[in-house]
Amino acid sequence: MAAINRDPTTARHGTRNDTLLAVAAAVLAVCMALFTDDARRPDALGWTLLIAAHVPLVWRRRKPLLVFAAVVALVLPYHVLDNNHSAPVPASFIALYTVTVTQRPFRTLVVTVAGLGLSLTAMLTLGGDKQAAELLRIYGWVLAVVFVGIDVRYYRQYIAAIVERAERAERTREEEARRRVAEERLRIARDLHDLLAHSITLIGVQTSVAAHVLAADPERLDRETVAKALDDIAETCRSARGELRTTLEVLREPGPADARGPLPGLDGLPDLVEAARLAGARVEQTVRIGQAPPAVGAAAYRIVQEALTNAVRHAGPEPAVRVDLRERDGALHLAVTDDGTGPTPGKAPGFGLVGMRERARSVGGTLDAGPCERGGFQVTAVLPLGGAT
Repeated sequence: MAAINRDPTTARHGTRNDTLLAVAAAVLAVCMALFTDDARRPDALGWTLLIAAHVPLVWRRRKPLLVFAAVVALVLPYHVLDNNHSAPVPASFIALYTVTVTQRPFRTLVVTVAGLGLSLTAMLTLGGDKQAAELLRIYGWVLAVVFVGIDVRYYRQYIAAIVERAERAERTREEEARRRVAEERLRIARDLHDLLAHSITLIGVQTSVAAHVLAADPERLDRETVAKALDDIAETCRSARGELRTTLEVLREPGPADARGPLPGLDGLPDLVEAARLAGARVEQTVRIGQAPPAVGAAAYRIVQEALTNAVRHAGPEPAVRVDLRERDGALHLAVTDDGTGPTPGKAPGFGLVGMRERARSVGGTLDAGPCERGGFQVTAVLPLGGAT
């Protein structure tokens, strides 16, 4: 197919350049007609046909086949009238070259053969054997133009393919960079949510305990209980500050996120259970698994952390919670069950369950959460031990 220029400015420049080319070719044709082969200098009709054959060249980029047909239609009677046969050659070659660089090779060869056959037939029929012989002498140049044009077409396609691959690679790099930024933002959002939600929930419960003791019987103040609650709040704040500092260091340090310090893992589960107990939950745990890949251990840690936070928040005072982790069939099977009802219906959903599901998917696992048949709320997850790091 012919190349279509969609840029109006480029199209205007192309038309201007083709106009100048047509004028230059016409001047060259006039000079050749005047100063070569005086015996065949064109008459009035010949001059008209010669000049007219250069006019279609102005639109050669837009309609190459139509321009070639128009040039042939004007040049053919010019040759039949036995005018100077060299003068229209530049215009003919320009039109033919345009066809070869814009059309498919098969179509180019068909058009070329048809044009040569038509011109040779017309010469033999109307112009005589001598004119036909002169026409045959330039057929070699015609074929040379055809093959040069085809070669230029393939070269342009090759360059265009290189440019397209480079642009596609650049787009891919930009998309990959945006994807990595989005993943990093999502990961940091999950970490901050898990950390802050867990710590704030525990601080809220411990503060409520201290406030209850203070308000229950001011005259018989249980100083030991109040002091323990305040100590627990201080310890929770120190732990949250440490985790928050680690998370902020991830933002400041270069390099992949997973290479910026140790990830929380299964060895941190006892601390989570102890913190939940300090908040009033009655927690039982069963852990029957050895080592797990760091990413799987970190995902399990965060899922248990969020599940315990939700249990303390939604399951009422002194909730009964069971944490169970087992290795089975090459996967870590995790379950956190409480005797509450889960998130309050009708309230705007938070990010806890969404974050847990995202963490499970990040290592190729699955997570389900919902009410149990016998009452209570349960979070279950299956995390392949060969999960992504």
